[in-house]
Amino acid sequence: MGYKAKMNVARVFIYIFLAILFLLTIFPVWVMVINSTRSTPEIQQGISLLPSKYLSSNWGFLTGKGANIGRGFINSLIISVPATFLTVYFSMLTAYALKVYDFFYKRFLNSIIVILTIIPVQMASLIGFYRYMSMLNLLNSYIPLVIPAIASPAMVFFASQYLEGTLVVDLIEAARIEGASELKIFHGIVLPIAKPGAFTMAILSFVSSWNNFFTPFLLISKLEKYTLPMMVKLLRGDMYRQEYGAIYLGLTVTLIPIIIVYALFSRYIISGISLGAIKD
Repeated sequence: MGYKAKMNVARVFIYIFLAILFLLTIFPVWVMVINSTRSTPEIQQGISLLPSKYLSSNWGFLTGKGANIGRGFINSLIISVPATFLTVYFSMLTAYALKVYDFFYKRFLNSIIVILTIIPVQMASLIGFYRYMSMLNLLNSYIPLVIPAIASPAMVFFASQYLEGTLVVDLIEAARIEGASELKIFHGIVLPIAKPGAFTMAILSFVSSWNNFFTPFLLISKLEKYTLPMMVKLLRGDMYRQEYGAIYLGLTVTLIPIIIVYALFSRYIISGISLGAIKD
């Protein structure tokens, strides 16, 4: 068998493998979407890959029993959008400082950031965080769900690794010689270079903030301030325990913004991967 034939066979196996991965990834999502159009008896009968006719009744049941999906959608956006912006901006700014500045505790600080990425910070400090927010009278407020996004060790670590392979220190030095301020350098040079990484961070941060249930559930008790995941959680109460179609429909609604965000930003990620391949 010649070299070209071997390459074609290898390519076929790669395509088959990727197709299997795609099906394994998309299958649970497809089942969830299909179940949102089915009734509870149909869902209990087993899995179906074809939609049914109960979408409108599931939606009516979902919105007619106190679960204000529109309000929850807006509340989630109010939290997720600014939290994503703060996470991306300040994580990239911190990573830039760690990359271009030399100071005494730099290595120690990098080690602390790596350690924090593997520690479940929410569980480790949740009780103290709740008491502190109670002392500040910030319960039932979105501030504790947005402002802490400034400090995200995982995103700082990601941004540091990204800048390690893309940022050219000589370019920074040249800008300093020209008299540019550090913030001007960051906004005019670093952020445009790091745009693919920043959009990747934005997707990860938005998904994490949008799907966050435990912290809002701990801090928010007013129904009108519930986020969308909290609204969906209401469907698991006694009133909705038999309406699995409405539950699946609520889960499907929570997935829509994530798909939209990925669809908008994925081209920047692909362009960044292509740029890295060209540079290599």
